[in-house]
Parts: sequence; C-alpha cells; structure tokens
Amino acid sequence: MKLHELHDNPGANRKKKRVARGPGSGKGKTAGRGIKGQTSRSGVALNGYEGGQMPLYRRLPKRGFTKPNRKEYVVVNLGQLQSFVDAGKLAAGDVTEDGLVAAGVVRRKRDGIRLLGKGELTTALNLTVAGASQSAVEAVERAGGRVTLTAPKAEPAVDAVAE
Repeated sequence: MKLHELHDNPGANRKKKRVARGPGSGKGKTAGRGIKGQTSRSGVALNGYEGGQMPLYRRLPKRGFTKPNRKEYVVVNLGQLQSFVDAGKLAAGDVTEDGLVAAGVVRRKRDGIRLLGKGELTTALNLTVAGASQSAVEAVERAGGRVTLTAPKAEPAVDAVAE
C-alpha cells in the first residue's frame, strides 16, 4: 500500500446537506420544511407534542416522591481501602472520613461515608465512618480492626404550632 492509495471506507464521509440554496439543489425555497406553520419557523422545539392529543407524559400516572432533605452518602468498598493501603497512600491504623478524603479514596464526604463489604481486607484498620454494612463490619473485625459509627447530625427541631 502506498500513500496515494489511502482512502476512507465507502460511505464514511458524507457531504453536509446545504438547504435553501436555490431550486437546483432539491432543497430550495422552503428548505424541506413545508409551507407556513410553527415548524417552518426557526426556534421550534416540540418535544412531547402529539398534535393536540393528550401527551404520553400527562396520560401516565404520577409515581413516587423525592425527599427534599435526603441524606447522600459516599460509598467506599473494602477492596478500595485495601488497594490504597497496598499502594502506600493510606496508613494502617486509625482512619477517619477526613483521612479518606486526604488520601484520595473519595473526592468529598457529602453527608458521610458509608462502608460496604465488597472486596477483601487484610490490614487491621480502625475506621470511623457515618455508616457501614453488617458484612463490612464483620470483615474489618476479621482483619483485626474495628468500625466506629459517628452519630448522625441532629436535624433542626421544628416546633409544633399550638392551636
């Protein structure tokens, strides 16, 4: 094969369709948009519009609820911790949530860090986290460490209005 024999696969490169460039182009005058009406104008976005029929998103029933003050925990697996200990980025011994952020295990704490039991832990770690699964706690204790759960942050008290 020589340099002048290189070329794209057939159909890999297509020319851009140039609309409204005269009758000879086949897409002149109305540029394939038909005559008049909303969709012939610019700036039209009719997502979900079904020609006046009740749209699907309004025919289906509403479901569920999004809790506005939901706690959002960052998840860390045991296998991740072990790999950071093996790489020398996380020191064995006492490990807190701030220590996990500083070591780069997680990017940020959010409402706390939750420990899950996926992976294998062989180093004894004394972890202080917001939450942990039962399997994770058992695995840490098997490795010779312990898990301490921090008390959840107290929600602001809402006084009931007396009538």
